[in-house]
Amino acid sequence: MVDTSRRNTFKMLVTGAVAAPFVAKSSTSASCSVETRQLTWAHGVEGQRKADLGNGTYLNPIVAGDHPDPTILKDGSDYYMTFTPFDASPGIVIWHSTDLVNWSPVTAALTKPIGTVFAVDLCKHNDRYFIYIPAAAQGKGWSIYVIWADHIKGPWSDPIDLKVTGCIDPGHIVGEDGKRYLFVNGIRKFRLTDDGLAADGPLEPAYSPWRYPDDWVVEDFAPEGPKLLRHGEWFYLITAVGGTAGPPTSHMVIAARSKSIHGPWEHCPHNPLVRTTSAAEPWWSRGHASLVEGPAGDWWMVYHGYENGFRTLGRQTLLEPMEWTSDGWFRAKGGDLSKPLPKPKGGKSSTSGFALSDDFTRNKFGVQWSLHQPAAEDMQRVRHEKGALYLAAKGQSPADSSPLTCLAGDRAYVAEVTLDLLDGAEGGVLLFYNHKAFVGVGFTPEHMKTFEYADELAWMQQPMVTSSVRIRLTNDNNVVTYHYSHDGGKTWVLHGLRMEVSGMHHNVFGGFLSLKFGIYSAKKGGIRIRDFTYHAIG
Repeated sequence: MVDTSRRNTFKMLVTGAVAAPFVAKSSTSASCSVETRQLTWAHGVEGQRKADLGNGTYLNPIVAGDHPDPTILKDGSDYYMTFTPFDASPGIVIWHSTDLVNWSPVTAALTKPIGTVFAVDLCKHNDRYFIYIPAAAQGKGWSIYVIWADHIKGPWSDPIDLKVTGCIDPGHIVGEDGKRYLFVNGIRKFRLTDDGLAADGPLEPAYSPWRYPDDWVVEDFAPEGPKLLRHGEWFYLITAVGGTAGPPTSHMVIAARSKSIHGPWEHCPHNPLVRTTSAAEPWWSRGHASLVEGPAGDWWMVYHGYENGFRTLGRQTLLEPMEWTSDGWFRAKGGDLSKPLPKPKGGKSSTSGFALSDDFTRNKFGVQWSLHQPAAEDMQRVRHEKGALYLAAKGQSPADSSPLTCLAGDRAYVAEVTLDLLDGAEGGVLLFYNHKAFVGVGFTPEHMKTFEYADELAWMQQPMVTSSVRIRLTNDNNVVTYHYSHDGGKTWVLHGLRMEVSGMHHNVFGGFLSLKFGIYSAKKGGIRIRDFTYHAIG
């Protein structure tokens, strides 16, 4: 299914350089405020930006880069969170924290491609873990699937189709009757069997969400992302409305409550609880929230947003403090998130992030590396060799391949990799949004190619005999520079074309994706990938 039709389907669903350090330049966005440009993060592994500032405060995002639609689970003193993988496979990477600020990946729960995946729900019931997954296989409509595991690290089951069609954004809750339910976009619900592995009732309307004033500048109404919580005598329903992208002031968080899972539901008098009100704020289109209790018993809200000037990074995960009010409702207390906030109290500090540099002596496939839109048989294209990853060819160019991708959450970084061309293969590096939107450089045994905005620039093709090449890609605040080396990185040649990629995002190309580092293998044979290095530079 092409991206334009996927985007239209979604609307219908929701409505029914060198590695030396330097100072990063400010965003090219005209609306980016001075305050936004001066945001300063801590630096973690490989210089990657880190939310924990080391002084008892943190600065959003808590998980940088393309981590939309967060679903969070408190499991004793541990927290687990996962996100929408879209077209990446393996996917549904589960992250772990003990303090809500520092997060690191644990495993990829979904190991078999089932199509495009939207917002999932992670929950635990009777000591078993479940992930409910809306997915659209190629040429098929949306259906809700489920996978389960007895341990969070897996092994996770194969997907089971609940055969509830035309739905996305599941949210799990146990009702006052002890039965299990899924709420979905709309806002609708259906009952589950006690084991959670099949539907046990009809899909029916559940709640008519609160509506914002008609003169607010939003994308569309789009009630989606229902997340539920039982607190005291009330069930609370947290919903996103306003549209996921579009104008920066679109997305928002609203709430309702009821003493029964079957309603009636009353609107929160504080709606909307979260909303971007100005394009000058550092975070746009904030929404799709879940509530979670902190280590010390206080409460927090986790949701996503686009970074002002960096929609190319996708929607990133944000953490905001909240408080329960005397009337049994709650309020968000973080404001526009332009300043550091006090960290949650009581949590044991946990690991933050992980190194992206990869010598391929360990298998990081799934947690770091994934294929974009693979067919089921495409998983056989990848095999680990001693200190290398082999990627068999597919298609004739990046435009019809299934490239290997790696998500980066920094505004500026340098990435290098060595590619060996085997048996006549063509290979190269990309910044890849989708098959209609990518830039990069590629090498055949006889030529160097240049790709700009999904087209090869024929006038830039150069004769160049190549069997092994090291390629450096520098992304400096959406300005891309390439270097290449044929002596293992001892000497470098500057590529003759720089590119500006700030427009390669959802509001232009659809798909709700992000611009990822990619490696493609095409034509015939395959490529051997060696010695990938990454370092953030701003």
